[in-house]
Amino acid sequence: MKPVFKMLVAGALALGLAQGASAQYPAKPVNLIVPFAAGGPTDVVARRLAEAMSKPMGGTVVVENVVGAGGNIAVDKVAKSAPDGYNILIHHIGMSTSPALYRKLNYNALTDFEYIGQVIDVPMTLVANNNFPPNTFAELLPYLKANKDKVNYANAGLGAASHLCGLLFMSAIEVDLQTIPYKGTAPAMTDLQGGQVQLLCDQTTQTTQLIETKRVKAYGVTTKVKASSLPNLRTLDEQGLKGFDLAIWHGMYMSKGTPKAITDKVNAALNTALKDPAFVAAMDKMGAIIVPPAKATPDGLKNHLSAETAKWAPIIKKAGQYAD
Repeated sequence: MKPVFKMLVAGALALGLAQGASAQYPAKPVNLIVPFAAGGPTDVVARRLAEAMSKPMGGTVVVENVVGAGGNIAVDKVAKSAPDGYNILIHHIGMSTSPALYRKLNYNALTDFEYIGQVIDVPMTLVANNNFPPNTFAELLPYLKANKDKVNYANAGLGAASHLCGLLFMSAIEVDLQTIPYKGTAPAMTDLQGGQVQLLCDQTTQTTQLIETKRVKAYGVTTKVKASSLPNLRTLDEQGLKGFDLAIWHGMYMSKGTPKAITDKVNAALNTALKDPAFVAAMDKMGAIIVPPAKATPDGLKNHLSAETAKWAPIIKKAGQYAD
């Protein structure tokens, strides 16, 4: 058999096997990889999404938490996984900020993945402990300017949503506060309520119940549209911080080279899940905003990731907060 003919035969066999695998997909449970610990905001969304996607996928979707390095261990795992569709990454805004936050990454978020689509946007809320003197956002700004060395801003660690919100907020008001990083949202929120730190900005999935039960004091929502879970809480934009708009967006990715038949099937399952009544009700209760169909597409996610990466790079560079 001539070499060229051998190559053609081998190529045809490989294509046939790939097409066969795609047609049978999924033949086993699919892992939905979450870069953060169980019980956190992204994990809560992922578990609801896994339930909603299982039926349209025609197989079980199982959440797997892969923690560490600000989410980068999980991202790297999916980037290097076999392109067979059995490892799907769900990640938040951190996918766009890690290139600026970390001096060295083992993956390239813009080139090492197949894009599935955006999922939800989660508004954030700026909150304080109940003993913090300012009672309104109008009182907060002058207080921070006069007492910036006495105010501690807590976050859940480098690259966390609360960290990013703090960077954007301090940049917007042109005040640098003392930043206290924690290993997760739970300990940061515990110390906030206990009075060890004064301010925190976190997702409505974490803060809504605390605000409703008056365990923390709320100053505003970070998006230009009010959060459905907190209809009486005004946005920072309408209270005078014009142009302030931050939502923690989430997207889904698969390893580069995954067959289009598989990515198309996962995207179709995602779009079906985003209309599932149980999923819609769960997201509404948490204040999360389900993206419109045009964003729940590969191009929608790709374009958004590219724009967000460019947006955050100068903000992070100005703050000078990096990780090795």
